[in-house]
Amino acid sequence: MTSIDGPIIGWDIGGVNIKAVRLEQQGREMKNVRAALRPFEIWRDRESLTAVLRDVGEELGMQGPHRVAVTMTAELSDVFRMKREGVLFVLDAIGRAFERTLVYPFALDGRFLSLDEARKAPLKCAATNWLASALFISLHHSDCILMDIGSTTTDIIPIRGGRVTSRGRTDTQRLVSGELVYTGILRTNPNTVVDQVPVGGESCRVAAEYFATMADVYLVLGQLTAGEYTCPTADGRAKTIPAARERLARLVCSDGQIMSEDEIHTLACYLREKQLQQIAEALFQVLSGLQDDVNPPLVVAGSGGSLAKEVAMRLNLQVIELEREWGDKELAAFPALAVAYLLAQEPTGRIG
Repeated sequence: MTSIDGPIIGWDIGGVNIKAVRLEQQGREMKNVRAALRPFEIWRDRESLTAVLRDVGEELGMQGPHRVAVTMTAELSDVFRMKREGVLFVLDAIGRAFERTLVYPFALDGRFLSLDEARKAPLKCAATNWLASALFISLHHSDCILMDIGSTTTDIIPIRGGRVTSRGRTDTQRLVSGELVYTGILRTNPNTVVDQVPVGGESCRVAAEYFATMADVYLVLGQLTAGEYTCPTADGRAKTIPAARERLARLVCSDGQIMSEDEIHTLACYLREKQLQQIAEALFQVLSGLQDDVNPPLVVAGSGGSLAKEVAMRLNLQVIELEREWGDKELAAFPALAVAYLLAQEPTGRIG
C-alpha cells in the first residue's frame, strides 16, 4: 500500500447527521485526530447542505487544499425521487463546498473514485459507510463481527481472515441478509419495534402514529442524556424525562396524567427489551451464515454501543471496545474516521 503525508478529511454524509474526521497522516501514523458532528435533516432544507459542509470543514480547519474521502447514506432520503439523484446531489454539494480539494468518493467495490468517475456511476457510491467501517476494522481485527448501532440503523458485518465477508452489498441485500437492521438508539419509532405492549396486565396494541422515539425510552431509563438526544423530539417539546414520559404514554393513546411514572417506566423497559431482541435475532442470522462453527468477538461501535454490549453478553460473545483505541467523539463519527484512514493507506487503489 502507498501513503501520502498530509491532512485528510473523512466524511459520512447521512440523511440526519453529518460526521467528519480530520487526521494528519505521517507515514503510517495518524496524528491529531479531530472529529465534528452536526445534526442535519436533509429533507428539511437540502439546499443548505453545501453551507453546512463548509461550516463543518471550517470547524476542522479546512483552510487550504486537503484530500477528502466521502461516504454517504443521504441519498436514501425521500427528498430525492431516486437514489441516483441523491448521490449526485451530495457529490455536487461537496464539490462546491471544497473546490480546492481532491475529493475521493468511496465505492461499494472498496475503491476510491474521482468525482468524475462517481458522477458517471453514482449508485456505486450509495450507502457505503458500513463498508468503510468494516474494511477499517478488518485491518486491525481479522476475525470478528462489527456491530455498529447508530441513531437510526444497526450494521452487523462479519469479518473472516482479514476480509469483509458480508453477503449483501446494497441496502436491500443487507436487509435480507440481516446485516442491516433499521433500528437505532435515537430516531426509531417504537411502533416499528413492537405492535403490542403490556398495559395493566393485558396486551395493548400500539398507535401507528409518530408519537415518540427510542430516544425517549433511553432518556426515561437514564441511559441517554439530554445532550446525547440529538434528534428532534416527535412532538417538538423538551428533551426532558417528564416530556419523554408523556410521549411514550401516547404510544398507547394515553398521557402522563392517566399513566403513572412506574407504568411508563415498565413500558420503556419492555421497549428496550424488544429492541435488543430485534438486534439479537439479526445477529443470530449473521452467525448462522458463517462457514465454520465459531463464536467470533463482537467489535462494538456507534452511539448505541451499550446495546451491542448487552447483546454480546447474552450470546456469550467477547466484546472488543473501540473506546479504548479511539476517543468517544471520534468513535461517534466512526465511518468518517474509517474512510479517512483508508484513503491515507491507499489513496487511489482498491482496498478490499
